[in-house]
Amino acid sequence: MQLIGLTGGIASGKSVVAARLAEHGAVVVDADQLAREVVEPGTPALAQIADRFGAGVIGADGQLDRAALGAIIFASPEARSALNAITHPAVADRSHQLFAAAGAADPDAIVVYDIPLLVDAGRVEEFDLIVVVNASTETRVERMIEHRGMTRAEALNRINSQASDTDRLAIADVVIDTNGTIADTLEQADTLWARLSQHRRR
Repeated sequence: MQLIGLTGGIASGKSVVAARLAEHGAVVVDADQLAREVVEPGTPALAQIADRFGAGVIGADGQLDRAALGAIIFASPEARSALNAITHPAVADRSHQLFAAAGAADPDAIVVYDIPLLVDAGRVEEFDLIVVVNASTETRVERMIEHRGMTRAEALNRINSQASDTDRLAIADVVIDTNGTIADTLEQADTLWARLSQHRRR
């Protein structure tokens, strides 16, 4: 099994690359999806969040009230760190289960872990190869304004809340530049797949 870490900042085009690799046959594990799963009603992580942040972050339906929690954590780095201390280990445990299952099903599997916060999570050493999807700040701002309806200030705030491009590029084994067209991005993803497949056949 090859385990690939796929990361990139918001609006970098990472999802386009992940989808293309999945089309080729990669097993894609989505960290954002796992982050939602581990705080479903009845999970230990949700109980810990309620203990730490109060019942006000749990909705009447028993689900996590993301808006209420977001208002707390974005106003306080300490609160954000406390939340990460609860959710990051839970997400890591779940991801390891899925990696193991993929490897058991196919020892030659190419598993791609789509994780925006790879630098922040401190999990760099787990992967055989790290792929960073990268676009300029201006390109990403334009995408968020056009596709997500954000203001320029909102877009920059989201970008600045994540690891810097410099920090991400410092861990990259492969960089996919998405400043160009989608066709350009897909061509780079295809080239990456060819490289991974060649390694698998050895």
